[in-house]
Amino acid sequence: MSVDENKIATQHVEDFDKIQSVQQDFEDLPESLRELSPQELKKMGKWTTLKLDLIIMPALTTLYILNYLDRQNIAASKLANIMVDLDMSVQQYNTCVSILFVGYILMQIPSNLVLSKIKWPAVWICSAVVGWGAVSAATAAVSSFGGLLACRFMLGFVEAVFFPGAFFYLSMFYNRKQIALRTAILYSGSQLGNAFGTLLAIGILELDGYHGLEGWRWLFLIEGVLTIGIALIFVIYLPNSNKKIWTFSQQQRDWLKWNYERDQKQLDESTEVTALQGFMLAVRDPKTWLMCLTLYATYTAAAVNNFFPTVVGGLGFGRNMTYILTAPPFLLCVVAMLCNGFHSDKMGERYLHVALPLTITVLANIIAVSTLNIGARYFSMCIMPLSFYSSAICQLSWISGSLSQPAVKRAAAIAIINAICNTPNIWTSYLYYDSPRYVAAFAVNLGAAVVAFMSATATFLYLRRQNQKMDQGKALGRSGPTPVQQANGFRYML
Repeated sequence: MSVDENKIATQHVEDFDKIQSVQQDFEDLPESLRELSPQELKKMGKWTTLKLDLIIMPALTTLYILNYLDRQNIAASKLANIMVDLDMSVQQYNTCVSILFVGYILMQIPSNLVLSKIKWPAVWICSAVVGWGAVSAATAAVSSFGGLLACRFMLGFVEAVFFPGAFFYLSMFYNRKQIALRTAILYSGSQLGNAFGTLLAIGILELDGYHGLEGWRWLFLIEGVLTIGIALIFVIYLPNSNKKIWTFSQQQRDWLKWNYERDQKQLDESTEVTALQGFMLAVRDPKTWLMCLTLYATYTAAAVNNFFPTVVGGLGFGRNMTYILTAPPFLLCVVAMLCNGFHSDKMGERYLHVALPLTITVLANIIAVSTLNIGARYFSMCIMPLSFYSSAICQLSWISGSLSQPAVKRAAAIAIINAICNTPNIWTSYLYYDSPRYVAAFAVNLGAAVVAFMSATATFLYLRRQNQKMDQGKALGRSGPTPVQQANGFRYML
């Protein structure tokens, strides 16, 4: 056979494989969708996904903005003299920052296990939002270090429901090729909260002395009440499953289930295993700990986020200018996360979109630890959030897609990893003591970014090897995909 004939034959084989793939997809179609042509089905898919985005994403992103406003307002209150008013030392203030994450860590796993089993996940999440809004508003009444400490602990305890819960909630509706962009959109809420929270604080703190209340008390009160009101609105229409969604036709609901199943190779089934069994499956899976190490190191480097106004203020700027200068890095971060998440989904690839941003994190911390030059230090602070958070959103998507089934295992793995990976927020707060250099903090951040890069590489190699074993027909045991997924041809996204 000539070279040209061989090429033609090869092309015919490839075309035949594509036709078979399309035919297989159509064989799996629900009855209500079989009357549609491929073009009509594609158009329906785009419209259905857009409708879902418009219902879910604005609500979750807004709630995440409020999450960060209520969590980070203690940083703004420091510049508004809360330490003086409550007669607190630097050590006591740092303890109030870190204690939130003790409550946050304790509640995540129990909450997500409950969330994976109940019929009303949206109600559970919104109820928690109302709870932390009430705690935040109550913080306005504290009169001592002890009172503030108790409120911060309870705030973390109730807030623990939200992020791992919201991330699991997204994974109920979107498949692996859609989740990175939606994770980026969700995570943009935290960065918008960081960006505009400080600017909002400028306006609220102008109420200082009004009705005899200090400005920082108004900050806690207004943001807490706002959170409660918005959560009560969203709980009315957020869907609790893909089986019943406001304004969705039967065809659209069928498309959602079909789109999810053909990627995951299995639908979610909350009764497939018990909560304890799902937890143990997550604990025994090596992927849980490989991905946990990567995210832990990334979040260690990202802990600078808790002290962003303090670090920027160390460059010699006044209070309002410090607030203003903290906004641009987080706005850049939102753009970078959305671009990285979108491209990762489009390419169907995770490792490079995790590892390459981490190299920027390494560079940023080298600059930060090396100089106090205002321009260089501020540049490093601008590229830090966009680098480690762009990596983090793809890491989270990698976790959801690689530990996807059973659904209870996915919920447990998300909560375990997120709980452990938030512990750096407790101990890293004590690294920011040598203003304005913060040598210890930035040195630790630099080392953590290197570890994250190495761990991501190890995860990639492990998953590639797992795919090779499945290609060879070898069993992976309990740490692999479910038997249903393996029988249907599931492979890990690399």
